[in-house]
Amino acid sequence: MAFYPSFIIVDDHPLYRQGVVTLVQQELNLKLEGEAGSITEALELLSQRRVDLAIIDISLQEKSGLELIKIIKNDYPQVKVLVVSMHEESLYGERALAAGALGYVMKHERPEVLLNAIRTVLDGRIAVSDHLRDRMLSGIVGGHASKDPIERLSDRELEVFRLIGKGYSAAEIAEALHLSVKTINAYRDHIKEKLNLSSASDLRRYAVDWIASRERL
Repeated sequence: MAFYPSFIIVDDHPLYRQGVVTLVQQELNLKLEGEAGSITEALELLSQRRVDLAIIDISLQEKSGLELIKIIKNDYPQVKVLVVSMHEESLYGERALAAGALGYVMKHERPEVLLNAIRTVLDGRIAVSDHLRDRMLSGIVGGHASKDPIERLSDRELEVFRLIGKGYSAAEIAEALHLSVKTINAYRDHIKEKLNLSSASDLRRYAVDWIASRERL
């Protein structure tokens, strides 16, 4: 009997999940073990099913998909992770690979790109665009000095920064990330320092402008 790898998809947009599931099942004959819209749902699936591949978005309901990738790498090392996201690979691609993913694909790419990335990741190899591969190699060979100050932020700081840009208050960010307001304020201070911003209003303005120009949400 033929063996077909199994997969789950973690994305908080049901219509997008349905499209990817249909494509993957029709073209690659992978076995669907379940769909999840949050980290909690994803971890429940992983604890109950045998999963070979997890297709994950960066933006999830509870926390960043980067957190889920780190959990999978630590608790389910046999599961290969492919990130499929609307967020720019120049900012999130290297972060996803550092967290434990084997590949990163932008959502606007052609279906063939996604399918090839899935094949590559299931084979245990890295699946990224030529641009990101060249960028990573350049960083290894000659050091990586990015002109984008946002890249100075840690994964958690970037998550807080994005929520600030979406208009969340410190209390709302704390609730969303299951942290204390004191901790969020500490993150905000670190972000201001790294971005050379002097006030909370400057930070909020910077974050709102960044969201509008980079993520287009």
